[in-house]
Amino acid sequence: MRKTDVTQHSLYSYRTLEERIPDAHPLRKLRVLVDGILANMNDDFQALYSRRGRPSIAPERLLRASLIQTLFSIRSERQLVQHIEYNLLYRWFVGMNLDEPVWNHSTFSANRERLFSEAMTQRFFAQVLRIAEWQSLISDEHFTVDGTMIEAWASVKSFTKKDGSGPPPSNEGRNATVDFKGEKRSNETHQSTTDPEARLYKKGDGDKSRLCYLGHALMENRNGLVVDATTTLASGTAERDAALIMAKRSIQKAGATLGADKGYDAAEFVKQLREEGVTPHVAQKKHSAIDGRTTRHAGYTVSIKKRKLVEEIFGWSKTIGGLRKARFVGLAKVRAQTTFTFAAYNLTRMATIFGWRLSTVVG
Repeated sequence: MRKTDVTQHSLYSYRTLEERIPDAHPLRKLRVLVDGILANMNDDFQALYSRRGRPSIAPERLLRASLIQTLFSIRSERQLVQHIEYNLLYRWFVGMNLDEPVWNHSTFSANRERLFSEAMTQRFFAQVLRIAEWQSLISDEHFTVDGTMIEAWASVKSFTKKDGSGPPPSNEGRNATVDFKGEKRSNETHQSTTDPEARLYKKGDGDKSRLCYLGHALMENRNGLVVDATTTLASGTAERDAALIMAKRSIQKAGATLGADKGYDAAEFVKQLREEGVTPHVAQKKHSAIDGRTTRHAGYTVSIKKRKLVEEIFGWSKTIGGLRKARFVGLAKVRAQTTFTFAAYNLTRMATIFGWRLSTVVG
C-alpha cells in the first residue's frame, strides 16, 4: 500500500544531537582531538578577553566553526553561519544545541584581529604539531620545502599607477572596463588599490601574471606533515628566503636533509644551507650548485622522490581548504589564513594515519 506524502511536524524531539551523530563518524574523534588542543590554549584565550563586561561568544566555538569551514570547503563566513543554522553535524561539532541561535557572520570580522590573528593561528598550529610529535609522527632528519601562489583578493584592474597618472576607466559602473593593453606594469610603478600589499607575479615564462602572495610549507618526510609555514610577498627570491628562515627555525639536527625543486638550485641558497648544517637535496638544473658529492648518496634519491608529497599539501589546501584564493586583504591576514589551513591539513592527515578519516566525509 502506498503511503501518502504528508509532512506532519512534531512538537518535540526526543533525540539529542549526540544521538544523531553516527558513532563511526570521523568528526567524533577529531572533535576530541580539537577539544584537547583548545583546552591547552585556555591561558591564551584568557589573555585576550577582559574580566569585565558582556560575555562574548566562546572563542573555542569560533575556532571550531572556522575548522568546519576549512574542512568542508565553505567559501565564506556568511555561508558558514547559514550552514551551522540547519546542519546538525556542524552544530554538534561547534558545541551548540538544537535551539541555540547562531551568531551573526560579522562576529568573525569583529574577532579577526584578536582571535584569528597570525599569533593565535601559530599557537593553534603549534598545538596540532605537539600531538604529532607526541605520537612520533614527525621526522627530525629529513624535510622538504616548497612554495605556492595564493591569489590575492584583488582584481588586476585595481593594479594602477602609484602616481595616479594611468588612463581612466572607459565606462562607469561597479565593473568598469580598464584598457591596459601595451602598458608596461611592474610592482615598482604600480600598486593594487584593493590590496596594496599584493604583488604582480608569475611562476614561469608561459604563465600569466597575477596579483598574489606566496605561501611556503616545510614538510617532514616521514608522514608528510607540515612542521613550519609562512606567507610572504611574491618575488623571485621569496621561496628561497622563506626556506632559509624556516630551516633555521625548525631544523635543529645537524646533518638533516632538505629536499626542494629546481627553483631552489642556487649557489647562494645551497651555501647558506650548508652553513646552517643542513644538507641540500635540491633537484638539479643544467648548471647545478650541487655535485656528485651529494647526489651519489642513496638518501638524495629518496629525498627527490619524497619531495613530491609536498604537492599533496598544496593540493588539499587549495581544493578543500580554500587557499587557492585569499579570503582577506593584507599580508598578515593571509598569513593567518595559510597557517590555519595547514593546521587543518595536519589534522586530516593525522586522522588518515590513525585510520579515522573516511574520504567521503572529510576532505
